[in-house]
Amino acid sequence: MSGLLLRLAGPLQSWGERSAFTPVRDTAPFPTRSALIGMFAAAEGIGRDEGGLDRYQDLRFTVRVDRPGVRLVDYHTVGGGFPKDRTAATSGGSNKGAAVITRRHYLSDAVFVVAVTAPDATVERLADALSRPHWAPYMGRRSCVPDEPFLLRRHVDNPEEELRTRVPLSRSAPRTKDGDGREAGTIAVEFLWEQPPPTSGTAEPVPVDVNDVPVSFAQHGRGHTGRRLYRTRVPVPRSLAGPQETLTQRLIDYAHHEESP
Repeated sequence: MSGLLLRLAGPLQSWGERSAFTPVRDTAPFPTRSALIGMFAAAEGIGRDEGGLDRYQDLRFTVRVDRPGVRLVDYHTVGGGFPKDRTAATSGGSNKGAAVITRRHYLSDAVFVVAVTAPDATVERLADALSRPHWAPYMGRRSCVPDEPFLLRRHVDNPEEELRTRVPLSRSAPRTKDGDGREAGTIAVEFLWEQPPPTSGTAEPVPVDVNDVPVSFAQHGRGHTGRRLYRTRVPVPRSLAGPQETLTQRLIDYAHHEESP
C-alpha cells in the first residue's frame, strides 16, 4: 500500500450531499467520497452509465482541513422571462413554463489536502489519469476549477504521515504560546479519517456519519450508501505554516521535491 496527495483549493468548491435535484443544492463542509471517486472516474474516462465503481472500493481517504472556507449561497435562476417553449425542459418532454429557482451552496476560499491510500498499482493508475485526465477535474461543480498544484505527489509511501509532518499548510501560523510563554511548536489542524485514527496526544475522535459512498452515478439512477468518519484535531509542526506570499513557492517546492530512495 502507498498513496498520492491531492490539494483541493480554489475560489469556490461545492460538495453536494444529496443525489436528487432539489431547490436547495447544499454542500458538505469537506470533500465527499462520492465527489472524489467521481473525479477519478472522470480522469480515467469512465462515463456515468458505465458502472465500474468496484475499482475504487479499496481507496482510503484522509482529509486535512487547511482552511474550512466560508459558506456562500448563490440565488440561481434558469429560464425566466421566456415563452413556455423556451423555458427549462421537464423529464416528461414538456417545458416548465416558469423560471427554475435554486439556491446553490458553495465553500469560498477553502483548502483541503487529501491523502489517497491504495494498492501500489492503483496509485500508479490514478496518478497517470490525474496527470493527463480524460475529463478535467473539478471540485463538485464544473465551474469550480482546482488551483495548481493539484496533484501534490504522485507517490508517497505513507500519505497520512505526509499530511501530519511534511505537506505545507495553506494558512499562517497563529500567535499561540505554550505554558512557558514560548511560541508553540505545533498547530492544531482538523483531520477527517475513514478509519479510527491513532489518539496518542490528541482528543478522542468525534464520529461523523455521512451518506456519500457511491453505488451508481447513472443519470437516472444515482444512489449512495453511508460510512462513518472520525474527526480529530492533530498537532502538526508549526514550520509547515508560513506567510501567504510564500505559499505558492512552498507548494511548488514540495510538489517537485523527489523522495529519497
